[in-house]
Amino acid sequence: MRASEQGWPLWEVFVRADRGLNHVHAGSVHAVDAETALQAARDVYTRRAEGVSIWVVRSTEIVASDPDRRDDWFGDLKPYRHPTFYEIPDAIGHM
Repeated sequence: MRASEQGWPLWEVFVRADRGLNHVHAGSVHAVDAETALQAARDVYTRRAEGVSIWVVRSTEIVASDPDRRDDWFGDLKPYRHPTFYEIPDAIGHM
């Protein structure tokens, strides 16, 4: 019987390829607990030593905005967040 058929929770896996980089979503695993999920993630997603760090998070614990409602979340950003209206003196050069 497969893990998903046994009712084991789904865990999202995030791998950091090197120090100083961000963790990136690599995929998912089914596991009975966090430690088992971490071991399964290591075995599945870092077999060739691709990572230096792994995060696992139960899929049910992830909360995210809906990309289809982008304007509701990001449409009213204040102009100071995007300083495209500032004039940059020539002496500063390229920013």
